[in-house]
Amino acid sequence: MPELLPPPGSPERWPWLQQLRRRPSLDLEPWLVAIETGRLQPEADLLAVLAERVDGQATVRLLAWWLAEPSADPECLSVIARLRHPGCAGLLRQALATASSDRQELLVPLLGHQRDPADFNRMRSLALEPGPLLLRRAALEGLALGLPAWPTESLRQVLRSCAVDLDPLLAGAAVDLLARLPHGRRSLSHLDPSRLDGAVARRRQRRLAGLRRSALLLVVHGRRGGVIPEELGTLAREVERLRGTPVHLHALTADPCPAPGDGGDLTLVPLFLLPGTHVRHDLAAVAARWRGRGAVGRVPFLGAWPCWQEALREELAELAGSAAVGSSPWLIHHPMDGKLGSRYLRYLERSLGVRCRSAVADGQEPVPAMEDGAPVLPLVLAANRLTDSLPQWLGRPLLQRFRFRQLLLTQLEALP
Repeated sequence: MPELLPPPGSPERWPWLQQLRRRPSLDLEPWLVAIETGRLQPEADLLAVLAERVDGQATVRLLAWWLAEPSADPECLSVIARLRHPGCAGLLRQALATASSDRQELLVPLLGHQRDPADFNRMRSLALEPGPLLLRRAALEGLALGLPAWPTESLRQVLRSCAVDLDPLLAGAAVDLLARLPHGRRSLSHLDPSRLDGAVARRRQRRLAGLRRSALLLVVHGRRGGVIPEELGTLAREVERLRGTPVHLHALTADPCPAPGDGGDLTLVPLFLLPGTHVRHDLAAVAARWRGRGAVGRVPFLGAWPCWQEALREELAELAGSAAVGSSPWLIHHPMDGKLGSRYLRYLERSLGVRCRSAVADGQEPVPAMEDGAPVLPLVLAANRLTDSLPQWLGRPLLQRFRFRQLLLTQLEALP
């Protein structure tokens, strides 16, 4: 069959290839053997037809042929390496070790397309280290093709470095990729426009304008009658200013009210520190009521955020500076019921190295005895009836502490 293929330039070639494409079945082996033995020089049009039938092993054979053929057409590569296969990744790595810079420019994007996390360090080095400019651009293209496979924070650091590069094409591509990463708006916002090429700075501004952001609905417990503590209202106003989108506050102690009818996407953020009844049951009703205005996304309750738990660990470590040796800190929390709440408290004890105790507001002793000298931290976000009953020496609610307020501002501003 391969010997019947009309030569390039023949008016019969295209109709012949169309007939080949429409065949219900095709034995690839004669074609592969003809290519590997040099009896058939594949052109891009033939490979485009064969690509629909090629599997992973056939892809490896075609790539091996191309790499061994110095005069092979570079345009064939995009078809040959279309599939992802460990064999292809291995061949590309071997070839890059000895290839000229011109050939590396062709192969590096294909290696990125294979999306093997093991190749990230190679891509990072090629993009950042001094070298031929076209090769650095090829490495950035490889990072773009393999975007989901790379470690996000390390990739973000690479792209920030590339965004301030003197080459505007490389820098502009890095800005585009930063916009595609999670928290893309935050990454772009942290780029200093004064360090960017003028065209790149304008590109950054366009990407920022194009990143659509949803409104936020911050759900809190609130005080009796739906009163919202002042620190929560101040937080909402500051986040609204930073995001440039509406930020709504809803207290569960308030009467249910209809959601505003302005439409658009909304992200529901439960500012609760424990998985109590409100998290388990009430949030679903709130989301259903607001869903009538548009799409409603949800994020986990605040106490489940790893960054929040890390902030608790740091705060407790600072409080422990003057504590007796060997005394575990105390976390004072709202009364909890249910198995989920108990499991969560045990998790906090293990992960933070603390002791948890419920605080009560009915005249009983609300905090553990302090004879062991251990630090105590109230696990309360904002001032409420419980904090009113606690001794003043316990200190302020978490949102009135700089570390926790700044963390919430940063995380809420970065939400899509």
